Amino acid sequence: MFNAYADCVIMRHTETTAPEQILQNLRIPLINAGNGSGEHPTQALADWFALLKWNPLLASPPKPGSKRMNLGILGTPGSMRAVKSFLLMSLLFQDHIGKVTVISEMADPFGEDVIERLTAANIDYEVSNDVREHLPELDVIYMNSIAFLGDSYKNMDSRFKLNSDSPIKKSAVILHPLARLDELDTSLDKSPHNLYFSQAHGAVFIRQALLMAVLGRFKALPNLADLNTISPTSSSS
Repeated sequence: MFNAYADCVIMRHTETTAPEQILQNLRIPLINAGNGSGEHPTQALADWFALLKWNPLLASPPKPGSKRMNLGILGTPGSMRAVKSFLLMSLLFQDHIGKVTVISEMADPFGEDVIERLTAANIDYEVSNDVREHLPELDVIYMNSIAFLGDSYKNMDSRFKLNSDSPIKKSAVILHPLARLDELDTSLDKSPHNLYFSQAHGAVFIRQALLMAVLGRFKALPNLADLNTISPTSSSS
């Protein structure tokens, strides 16, 4: 029925294997909007779009002697899709990344495939169970509302929560896929660390661009020069 009626399928599913299953018979494009504990690629696009606006130099090769970023991730990349996709997409910018610190209650939060890709990218990584210990050295902090531990989800405890009194590096930024619980205090909303509102705002444009790319509609966009010649009165008529 999708093949008959649709031009594209956007699917979020609780089963990690759902994309593989539907692709067995699907003949039209599929956009993965989250598959169980697997991945969330469109969220990662929004995450890195926000970071590229924050630091456009990430899109270019690093200059000799430039300082590499330290990424801090709260969660378990091996079993949380947004965290995993953010980390995997960070490998596209590996020359700008000095170290990845994962804050988790699990001793091995990565998953074997993630470890292999980090090692291949020659990125140093470590695991800790207390975010405050590492805050002064982190340039980017990626947060989540819940942690996957064992075979169930639970809220972050006090060791994983941030507020305006947390020892955050002055130049650091915070990302969060939202919605949040109490792990990210509203006292940070008006601070320079807040990149999560920009992250959410940009997600709209990223997904619009993705749809246009998948459906081959970029050529249908109006030329910028043509837009500048349109007057307010002519556009309303």
